[in-house]
Amino acid sequence: MLTSVSRTRRLVAAVATLPLLAACGSHGASSDSSSPGDGNAASSSAAASSSNAPTKTGPTPGSGEREVAKVAPRVLISGEGGGLTLIDGTTGKVVEKEDLPGFNRLSDAGDGRRVMVSTSKGFQVYDTGIEEQPHGDHNHAYEYEPGLTSVRYPASHPGHVVAHGGKTVLFGDGAGTIQIVPTEQVGSTVAPIQKTKTASAHHGVALVLKDGTMLTTQGTEEKRSTVEARKNGKVVTKTTDCLGVHGETTAADEAVLFGCEDGPVIYRDGTFHKVAVKDSFARSGNVAGTHESPIVLADYKTDKDAELERPTQVALIDTRTDKLSLVELGSSYWFRSLARGPEGEALVVTYDGKLVVIDSETGKISKRIPAIDAWKEKKDWQDPGPSIKVADDQAFITDAAKKQLVVVDLESGKVVKRHSLPVTPVEIAVTTGEPAHDHEDESGEGPEGHDHEGHDDEGHDHEH
Repeated sequence: MLTSVSRTRRLVAAVATLPLLAACGSHGASSDSSSPGDGNAASSSAAASSSNAPTKTGPTPGSGEREVAKVAPRVLISGEGGGLTLIDGTTGKVVEKEDLPGFNRLSDAGDGRRVMVSTSKGFQVYDTGIEEQPHGDHNHAYEYEPGLTSVRYPASHPGHVVAHGGKTVLFGDGAGTIQIVPTEQVGSTVAPIQKTKTASAHHGVALVLKDGTMLTTQGTEEKRSTVEARKNGKVVTKTTDCLGVHGETTAADEAVLFGCEDGPVIYRDGTFHKVAVKDSFARSGNVAGTHESPIVLADYKTDKDAELERPTQVALIDTRTDKLSLVELGSSYWFRSLARGPEGEALVVTYDGKLVVIDSETGKISKRIPAIDAWKEKKDWQDPGPSIKVADDQAFITDAAKKQLVVVDLESGKVVKRHSLPVTPVEIAVTTGEPAHDHEDESGEGPEGHDHEGHDDEGHDHEH
């Protein structure tokens, strides 16, 4: 017997070629007619515009379901100069390629199978073609035709994607739009879409908690320091004490941390808490959390005037006590360097090519694993550099200079595979066929603003 999720997925495969209209209405932030918690989701309908994916012949992405003995992780790579390449994470073989021009950002859709590709026209769904479906005390594994689907959630300057509590939330920076899709129905043209927007356009982020509370940033292109908690269309609490708010992540017990330039803020048990810092400027805008730990890993920058700061310390923030501690790495890193391991360990890829493993509870460095060649962040944040993603007990790290995908076994602390790549990697997303545990997220990933297909987001600060 198929589970309800399985039946939903089969429906997605059948209709995935239809475009999707997910445009926000013209209401303001206070007229949240379809806000989480009120039970009134806005309906979706077919869009008149076609997707920006090149016309391809061959099987439709998401079609051709076939049961297999097991599935291997798949790694979607956006290449320098454009294009998408899907790699088998075990063999390194190319599974599928897409000719998609421009600078394409990748975000986990949360269902273990699909990836959101941020293009100049919105969030477009890529189907990596693997899925594990629960069946009693075991799973059944399936493969599908992979590729970029024509399902797109239109957005001006698509930004952060957050999957948490069964909801995948898409934030459009260009108009402050928020689209909320049930995670298990991402890519379905019949999925209910809840739509709202912030008071003004800004580089922001939003997520929905399990009780229906929506947390969202508020601000403008010039200034943002507010985070609101909204339920049933109303603001129930907020903080204005998060200067330059950028990025968020969720830790154990659904504590949510937002990065700020003067110390993070934490939403816990219905209240916002400010984290005290010793420096007058202390930016933690790229954060990595996991449900396995109450501790959040974050970058830590203290030079407000630096054109490109190269920090050697990372922050560990305890969401139970609102305390921040610093760990000296001895080598610098950048915004794509941060991840979390299966046991809650903090992971950082440093300039010396090491994967640094930190015990998040004690702050002690337990391993320095030689992973890639030494590297250095370039001035343009869009230029290729290392990126890390974790699936189960393996870390997937790109070596852009050598065009390699390096696989590290986190239990043994050893590199187990080095796959040669046909492209110079920029960003990666890893799927396993199973939905990730709630919000094991490196949200906030990226500089203050995003460029899409070579078009600058005017007014965005590109500091990262």
